[in-house]
Amino acid sequence: MVAVLKKWLDHLFANEEALILLMLIFGSLLLVISMGDVLAPVIASIIFAFLMQGTIAQLTRRNVPSWCAITLAYTLFVGMFMAVMFLLLPLAWRQLATLFQELPAMIAKGQQLLLVLPERYPEFVTHGQIRDWVSLTKSELGNIGQWLLSFSFSNLANVMGLLIYIVLVPIMVFFFLRDKDALLAWLSSFLPAHRPMLNKVWVEMNDQVANYVRGKAIEIFIVGGVSYIAFALIGLNYAALMALLVGVSVLIPYIGAAVVTIPVAMVGYFQWGGGSEFMTLIIIYAVIQALDGNVLVPLLFSEAVNLHPIAIIMAVLIFGGLWGLWGVFFAIPLATLIKAVLNAWPSKQSAAV
Repeated sequence: MVAVLKKWLDHLFANEEALILLMLIFGSLLLVISMGDVLAPVIASIIFAFLMQGTIAQLTRRNVPSWCAITLAYTLFVGMFMAVMFLLLPLAWRQLATLFQELPAMIAKGQQLLLVLPERYPEFVTHGQIRDWVSLTKSELGNIGQWLLSFSFSNLANVMGLLIYIVLVPIMVFFFLRDKDALLAWLSSFLPAHRPMLNKVWVEMNDQVANYVRGKAIEIFIVGGVSYIAFALIGLNYAALMALLVGVSVLIPYIGAAVVTIPVAMVGYFQWGGGSEFMTLIIIYAVIQALDGNVLVPLLFSEAVNLHPIAIIMAVLIFGGLWGLWGVFFAIPLATLIKAVLNAWPSKQSAAV
């Protein structure tokens, strides 16, 4: 058994590229796990730099000088970054606080609706179960409210740190954009000169991850913006907060849309009841989700990510369970990395054999 395992390992890591690739993957994972909080601004800056690369490439293809393209893209980024930080997020936070203030009244109304179920379906639901559900809901919402309150007070002392991040991220994005070639050349200097396997993985990852990140940013902007306009036009309460949830939900394929349907439907139902306005909301929301899944996603990701839906769902569940929100965001890029490594590994090994 030991001899078989040794032979398999010798075949699998028959060249230095395989070992280097394995060390890079495990080293990166160890760095993220051990210093993820400290490196969060760096990771965010790299993501934003990826977003801007598409704009820079489009401008340079139109004969715009490189320095001018970088300046225009960076100016666009700073404007959007500041708008999100100082306009969208504070508005959504205020609406979230107002929503939590109104939750007790919503729960009471929901309890009245649920109490009808034991009378209609006594064989399935009892009054005791309804009371238990309501008590559990109140308890969980109380815990969430306490967390939000403690979160607010505990972070008052970190306002200066937040301001440093607000300044630090745009600065790092600028240098990542301006010195991209120099940084990549410096990193490449630590790798072997002849590295066909690593180059194959890098090319596939660079194309697919960059396209995926830019595509997701565009999808969030379009879906969130259209949702806000639609919700505001029909007069839905907490339109900005609900639109933000709908926009961010596209980060979790298949699962996000189903989960966000619950708060959108609940807010609409408690505002209007089951009348025509509520049905209009549900129809509008269904149309937005249908257009996103059947029109926008195929246009943005037709060639960006070539993964089976089951692989995507498994990646979201596995990496989300390991690293929470960051794992959910990076689930598809990480799955793409695994796919790229698996695609490159056999060809290199067969060439070596």
